[in-house]
Amino acid sequence: MDLLQEIENYIQEAKDLSVSSPEEVEQFRVRFLGKKGIIPALFGRFREVPPEQKREVGQSINTLKNLVQERVTELKSALRSTSSGHSYPDLTLPGDPWLTGSRHPISTVRNEIISIFSRIGFTVSEGPEIEDDQHVFSKLNFPPDHPARDMQDTFFIEKESAADSRNDVLLRTHTSSVQVRVMEKQQPPIRTISPGRVFRNEAISARAHCIFHQIEGLYIDTDVSFAQLKQTLFYFAREFFGPKVNTRFRPSFFPFTEPSAEMDVTCQICGGKGCNVCKYTGWLEILGCGMVDPNVLEYNGIDNEKYTGFAFGMGIERIAMLKYQVNDLRLYFENDLRFLEQFATDLW
Repeated sequence: MDLLQEIENYIQEAKDLSVSSPEEVEQFRVRFLGKKGIIPALFGRFREVPPEQKREVGQSINTLKNLVQERVTELKSALRSTSSGHSYPDLTLPGDPWLTGSRHPISTVRNEIISIFSRIGFTVSEGPEIEDDQHVFSKLNFPPDHPARDMQDTFFIEKESAADSRNDVLLRTHTSSVQVRVMEKQQPPIRTISPGRVFRNEAISARAHCIFHQIEGLYIDTDVSFAQLKQTLFYFAREFFGPKVNTRFRPSFFPFTEPSAEMDVTCQICGGKGCNVCKYTGWLEILGCGMVDPNVLEYNGIDNEKYTGFAFGMGIERIAMLKYQVNDLRLYFENDLRFLEQFATDLW
């Protein structure tokens, strides 16, 4: 018989083989691949092949060898999966790692802040991210020529003429717009916080981003004082950062509060010694606050002769920087698993 035809017969035999036990697979393997098996014998006869046929014969022998090796693996696997009608795993394989998920650090900080204010009677209010000028600016006492209305500070979706901005559609620049919606629908007493995502047309850096998250608070009732505002925020700082944190209030200005202030806490990254995050002052501003301007109450249908109130707003990213000692805001938005996996223990 021609050697090529003989090899072809062996190839067909290997393809058609069926077995019912591991012993039969081993017999097949030894018959073809053993030291005295068919394939070693074929390589021995290869020396007698005429030169013009060596390439074709050599390729055929290698094809047979590869096929036999593949069939041995296939037959062993088939017998394992069909044995006794059950499929058994290969216990010699390494186990799959158990990956533990976690909340994003921004979500963790957001939930902690909400929990602190909930304990002293604040409810949670939410509103749309796409807003109109009335809720973002006009009813919060922003004058028509305020810089925040400019294109370089606000992302406008539909902007009307500069003379009449009432119908402007924009991405909210603060969650104070939610407070406006609460005042429109509810009479005092009002005690609410408004968490959410906001947007400002700012350059992205380690300390600022065009997208960030805020929690703003509003308390309106009779005889509300600045002393109550300070004590509320002092309570928050001690609950969040610990009893040893120091705070300070600095005079400031916001269109919707009068008087206004900014609250600083000792920088938790450097311990108050000074670093690039706190600009080497040892202090970091975490929120703005003040007494609600009487005009804001009037614009929203609340009697400013009877009621007073205070408001505050904080950036969650800035507070998360202090909590986790992260010195670059951009890390919270890059979805780098090497960064996020460090928070795997913060499940809830």
